[in-house]
Amino acid sequence: MRILLGISGGLDSAYAALKLKNKGNDVEGAVLCMHSYTEIDAAKEAAEGIGIPLNVIDCREAFENIVVKNFISEYMNARTPNPCTICNSEVKFKFLYDYAMTHGFDFIATGHYAEIAEIDADSGKRYAVKKGKDSKKDQSYMLWRLPQQILAKLIFPLCDEEKQNVRDSAREAELSVAERPESQEICFVPSGDYAAFIEERGFNSPPGDFVDDKGNILGRHNGIIRYTVGQRKGLGVSYGKRVFVTNINPENNSITLSPEDKYSDKFSISEMVFSGICEPKINQKFVFDVKIRYAAPPVKAVLTYLGEGRATVKMEQPMRAVTPGQSAVFYDNDILMCGGYID
Repeated sequence: MRILLGISGGLDSAYAALKLKNKGNDVEGAVLCMHSYTEIDAAKEAAEGIGIPLNVIDCREAFENIVVKNFISEYMNARTPNPCTICNSEVKFKFLYDYAMTHGFDFIATGHYAEIAEIDADSGKRYAVKKGKDSKKDQSYMLWRLPQQILAKLIFPLCDEEKQNVRDSAREAELSVAERPESQEICFVPSGDYAAFIEERGFNSPPGDFVDDKGNILGRHNGIIRYTVGQRKGLGVSYGKRVFVTNINPENNSITLSPEDKYSDKFSISEMVFSGICEPKINQKFVFDVKIRYAAPPVKAVLTYLGEGRATVKMEQPMRAVTPGQSAVFYDNDILMCGGYID
């Protein structure tokens, strides 16, 4: 098979390429130039070490117009974004897929820790993301927005691998990236200071009031983009007791602080994408496991579809910090069924 694999210059994508090549596939790499921090030289070094050609795909304009603008808009509207979910569907996998299909490749691949499952549905065969073998590294949560046409042409070579084994195997193969540490920050904000990034783009988030649950003023905050629901550290003020951010109101520029963390067992979602299931009928209900954050444990929940990509969710147990803008991703065992953004 002729496969185009996205190479970032890191360990996982490099080993995924080597694994595909060792199985006799015709593999080429592709580095997606998304912003000024894209490590093109590292990707070239990785591709040379594996012995495969490397294609450079320029998607900076799309990344800026779609991912960065959404990132800024979400924070300015008191929501906490998932930039990777937008990037994966609208930039990373889309550009990889489009390039592959116009240049004669059979499949695309990446170094994600996940798997693709084929499902026999009433409407025919469907494709869905499935959790990878390494539960600590599973990245299925961030892939919920991928459409069927991309899933049908997608391979995850690391689906049956564990991270430590990948690193050990890369050492044995003497790959130059074998000792490279993992990157944890947002790729286009390597400093980690996303508020400064937003302000450098000319967006002003003025100070406002911290208030209690009754609306009494407690103090001043430094701009709503610096806070998220559930936060209790880094508030910039001390109240002599533990308090949590329980609500952010962009309309009056206030942030509510409460002595008790906010737990909720129900919420609504929108902009849904369906993977393991077709789009349901209105008022159709499902019982799935839902994750409301990447690192959150799955919780049993009833999903009720409202139509137009919207649904209500009732969880079996309350969860802390159900945060607007974050992704709610639904699973049936290990298979990703659908997802949406928390309203």
